[in-house]
Formats: sequence, C-alpha cells, structure tokens
Amino acid sequence: MSTSTGVWGASALEGTRLLVAGGCGGIGRALVEQACRLGARVAVLDLEASIAAHSRPNLPQFAMDARDAGSVDRAVAQAAAVLGGVDACVNLVGFMTPPLPLAQTPPSVWDEVIRGNLDSAFLLSRAVLPLLHASERASLVHTASGLGAWARPNYGAYGPAKAGLILLTKQLAAENAPRVRVNAVAPGAVDTAFLRGGTGRSDEGAAPRVDPASYGSFVPLGRIAEPADVVGPIVFLLSAASAYMTGQTLHVNGGTYMP
Repeated sequence: MSTSTGVWGASALEGTRLLVAGGCGGIGRALVEQACRLGARVAVLDLEASIAAHSRPNLPQFAMDARDAGSVDRAVAQAAAVLGGVDACVNLVGFMTPPLPLAQTPPSVWDEVIRGNLDSAFLLSRAVLPLLHASERASLVHTASGLGAWARPNYGAYGPAKAGLILLTKQLAAENAPRVRVNAVAPGAVDTAFLRGGTGRSDEGAAPRVDPASYGSFVPLGRIAEPADVVGPIVFLLSAASAYMTGQTLHVNGGTYMP
C-alpha cells in the first residue's frame, strides 16, 4: 500500500479519534501519516526520547512509558481529553533483544522483554477500553509477530511474549464484544529501526540484526516488508471494512509463515 489514500478512499477513517501507541517508530510514522490522509484525528503516545527525535508539531503527542501503569493511564487520559474521546487505538509498542536460547537468557532480560511487549499491551488495553466502550465504532489493534505462533530457535523471550499477546487479543475480543472489536497484526521482519532494537532503544543508522536483502531472498514475495505493508492491514482492521472481524490475527509476512 502506498502512502496515498489508495483503495481505502479519502475518508475511510473520517473523524475517527485514534491513539497510536509507539507512533514514532517506523511503522507508527507511516500509520500516522496514512491515518491523517484518511481523515482520522490522531494523537501519538511514545517514549519522550522518541517524540523528541520524531516530533510532529501539528499533532498532539504525549510521553508514555508503556511498562508503567501510571504513565500509560496519564498519557491515555491526556490524549483522550485533547481528542474529545477515543474511537480506536493501535498498539505498536514492542522491541526485541539480541537472540538467545531460553536456557541462556538471564531472568532480567526475560522480564524486560515480557514487560515491554506483553505487559505493555495489557496496560494500554486496560487504560483505553473504558474510553472505547463509549464509542459507536470502537476498534483496538495490537501488534504481535509470526514468532508468537511459529517457534524459532533463539527468540526465547520475544516469541512467548508475542504468543501471549495473541491470546490476550482473543481474550479481550471475547470480553468486550460486541461493543469493541479487538484484533492484531503479526508482521514478519520489517525494514525499520526495530531490527536494530527499536525506536528509542537504538541508533537508527546502525547495521540491522537482519540483513534486508538476505532476508528478502527467502521470502516468497521476494523482499523484506516496508512499513506501508503493515499499515494497510492495520487500516483495514480500524475501518468499517472489517466490521465483522474480532479476535483475529492477520499475518503480514510475504508468505514466510502460512498458519
């Protein structure tokens, strides 16, 4: 999907009050741009350092540490106050540490990865769901990973964290239907700062842990994903086009994993 309005039409998200958590990352920046093109009113939640590095003066932005319940609650409340409510929320928060077998993973690394990927999704969901229940067209979209459904060596803490997020998505969908739809996208590798640790945690100019060209040679569609490839499915899950979907995970990986 290009950064134009494309197949969605210029008003696919017209008037949608949208929170984008992790909106300063590579996928987040592309999503924010596209959502604005499609008529959404967007507020960005992210780490203070990430906001400083990728400031958007024309958009409301609120510093948030997604691992801290108080920080999440404050940022969500501030954003909701500015937007006058919340109709939709996309959670792009997450990061990956250098690959290690589980048996060699220090407990501190395990805790860090679980807190930053799974606990953060719970805390954000807990904060935003009461606001979503007040909307007539509510949608919550989390970001999982194919590694949460397809076990691969050396992704010890990250895979279980994302597997938990996939089940969290289903649990939230069951508990909040029919008022709020809850779905997830599960990207494969995307050529962003995530491959270097994540926006706010890495030097975006550093060499990635996955070589994009080499990775792309093993993908049936012939290339590594770009942020726009993930934005399209997210917009679909936010829009009325997916009105009869909840509790689902869309795998966006060029065919590398076909559940």
